[in-house]
Amino acid sequence: MVKWRPPRPRRPRGFRLADSAQQIVGGFLLAGPFVVTEEVWVLASNMSIWHALGTVTVVFAIGYATLYKADTTRDIDDEQEIAGIPVRFISLMVVSFGAVAILAILFDAPNTFLGGLETRREVVLVTCKAISVGAIFSVVGAATADSVFAK
Repeated sequence: MVKWRPPRPRRPRGFRLADSAQQIVGGFLLAGPFVVTEEVWVLASNMSIWHALGTVTVVFAIGYATLYKADTTRDIDDEQEIAGIPVRFISLMVVSFGAVAILAILFDAPNTFLGGLETRREVVLVTCKAISVGAIFSVVGAATADSVFAK
């Protein structure tokens, strides 16, 4: 006869480099098409700072909801933290915005789409706004890849 034993307490799986790699693949995959789309850059040039901050807020909300609300197997209290923020979430945000920024630079998108702007400050500001727009799509890919392949 098998004796019943209480289940062992679940040890949280630490955040690994492989987790970031999955996020990077997903983030770059969905960010690419939006970095090279002229409409995104025109949209960004017409956005106010408030629109850009709203877009950044949406990226954070999508990331958090995908990691900790849609994935019912993950418990935010079990995550490794830096200054009270889960490392997985920090990585997701770095990947989401970073993937778009890297692709924009590699493709020389600011010079391609913003050649008519007069000052470097204007180019940087519009580029940041375009990155915030692209990050909406990048975070979806990065968070999905992290949740689907995390085991």
